Amino acid sequence: MLSIPSPNALDASRLIVEPTPTPKPVPSDSSTLVFGQTFTDHMLTVRWNVSTGWDAPVIKPYAPLMLDPASTVLHYAPTLFEGMKAYKDKQGRTRLFRPDLNMARMNRGAARMAFPTFDGSELVSLIKELLRIDDRWMPTDPGCSMYIRPTMIGTRASLGVGPSTEVLLFVIMCPVAKYYSSGAKPVSLLASTKDVRAFPGGTGSYKFGLNYAACVAPQMEAAQKGYQQVLWVLGDDHECTEVGMMNLVGGKKREDGSVELFTPPLSDIILPGVTRNSVLALARAHADPSNPFTLEGVPSNLVVSERKVTMPELRDAARDGTLLEVFGTGTAAVVTSVERIGYEGEDVKVPVEGGNGFGPIAGAFYEALQAIQYGDLEFADWSVVV
Repeated sequence: MLSIPSPNALDASRLIVEPTPTPKPVPSDSSTLVFGQTFTDHMLTVRWNVSTGWDAPVIKPYAPLMLDPASTVLHYAPTLFEGMKAYKDKQGRTRLFRPDLNMARMNRGAARMAFPTFDGSELVSLIKELLRIDDRWMPTDPGCSMYIRPTMIGTRASLGVGPSTEVLLFVIMCPVAKYYSSGAKPVSLLASTKDVRAFPGGTGSYKFGLNYAACVAPQMEAAQKGYQQVLWVLGDDHECTEVGMMNLVGGKKREDGSVELFTPPLSDIILPGVTRNSVLALARAHADPSNPFTLEGVPSNLVVSERKVTMPELRDAARDGTLLEVFGTGTAAVVTSVERIGYEGEDVKVPVEGGNGFGPIAGAFYEALQAIQYGDLEFADWSVVV
């Protein structure tokens, strides 16, 4: 993809801070927080235009955006976003989890959207400062975190499809409760053979707003049929792609007695999830006899595969007893186990036998990732202290 040249680069050293004169009260009970509904005092904004490049970044009071009615984002949907979290460790330090991957994915999306790209380390520096300024909002209760939403939108005030000559990058944050506040519960899926989330040559591998809006109606249809999420399948062979808004991972017994951890390979139809990447890295470390890292409860004879997976394969594996687990991975929940999949009039039963609402493999990844995110376990410098 071609990147848009910028006369002025994104530069964290030019940051302007405008503290809010009216700080809001911080919720006293983190467990009452509803995801995405309570926001911190401040937000980060940076404007870009094709003539001058990036303006000076500004951290200012959280407030509504002012957009011209002709802004391209309102008509042609040039918008992309990231989802990442910050965590408070036992020493009171704030940590980010693998922010370099979020920045790389955001830049990849920006290039595909014909938006300007930027130095990811500069935006990470700005996000760190936003976290410092709104530190009183960081939940300290176990399992709670700060959700961070970097976003880019096209703001050119002109009708007509074309590159956005004006762009707004902004970052907002919301404290969130522990995802499994009342204990993890496996979910049910409806394999959608009618609606399509993404297709080859499309934009399904990018975090574009347009990819998510069309998923709402099928999700509602699945709920009406008694299922909580949609398993997106594609083509005549019903190739499995994603679980709702999460990457798909599963486990199977192999004929040689080993256990295969499988997930669809990255492509035009698969989002390169940060949690997916982390699960695969942990699995490969666990399977490497020379690596001291282990996942408690996961067989040592683990084989990691990134390959095509079809719904008929999952159905047949469930029938013959070789299917061990199916789960989704993503930033919000980290890991979610699946207990059944509705497919062509049949409920395909998936084992969930590890206790605590997870299968043993999914649960091991959940515990390991939580330990790394909160700084209780060191692994490959993934946890970055703010």
